[in-house]
Amino acid sequence: MEPPGEQPGEAEGPRITPQLLKARTGEFALESILLLKLRDLGLADLGCLGECLGIEWLDLSGNALTQLGPLASLRQLAVLNVSNNRLTGLEPLAACENLQSLNAAGNLLATPGQLQCLSGLRGLEYLRLRDPLARLSNPLCASPSYWAAVRELLPGLKVIDGERVSGRGSELYQLCRDLESSLRPSSSPGPRAMEAQPWVEPGYWELWPTWSSSILEEACRQFQDTLQECRDLDRQASESLARAEQALSPAGTTSSFVF
Repeated sequence: MEPPGEQPGEAEGPRITPQLLKARTGEFALESILLLKLRDLGLADLGCLGECLGIEWLDLSGNALTQLGPLASLRQLAVLNVSNNRLTGLEPLAACENLQSLNAAGNLLATPGQLQCLSGLRGLEYLRLRDPLARLSNPLCASPSYWAAVRELLPGLKVIDGERVSGRGSELYQLCRDLESSLRPSSSPGPRAMEAQPWVEPGYWELWPTWSSSILEEACRQFQDTLQECRDLDRQASESLARAEQALSPAGTTSSFVF
């Protein structure tokens, strides 16, 4: 016999209640809630969350959720973060017709087929299944072909795992992925990679040969000649100034000019 108030298959652990929602948002009517942040609360049951029919932005990351059933009634939901939970499926999200951004990194999604339920969401453009910075991923991300599989399954996506795959700027991300693939060691047999060649010829970085000292000597000689020429010009200028001073000064008086 089941304990009172508990249904078969119900998750054990904290659950969302009207009192919790009102305390977190300050809204008296659940239908009035537009933005809701319930992260890192250890939640295992979404409880009455399905009654928040007007919600548009929802953060449920860092909890212990295993299913998203109540979210099926949230037709206005546009941004959803369910990262770092225990989800093995996303089927209820098929009814969230306005969903545009989904972060499901750090769950238990094992195959690309588990994303099939999202194929009918025409507005879905941003999907995250792996977050290297937060060290979150899904088992399906271990496959080298998962990226291509997700793109084929959900061709409307513009950004996958934070990298743009279509639209402006996508070429740069594709170039980075191609470069990474080319640098990654291949396990399959193939043509032997060419050995790296030096950029410059042998001896390029060695000291100049001894005959270059004559060039240095010539440069020093030219510098000394130029310096001597400057000294001669300075002497001639001093003599010219002295003559000018003598010509401008009255006879028998001492010049007040100081040069």
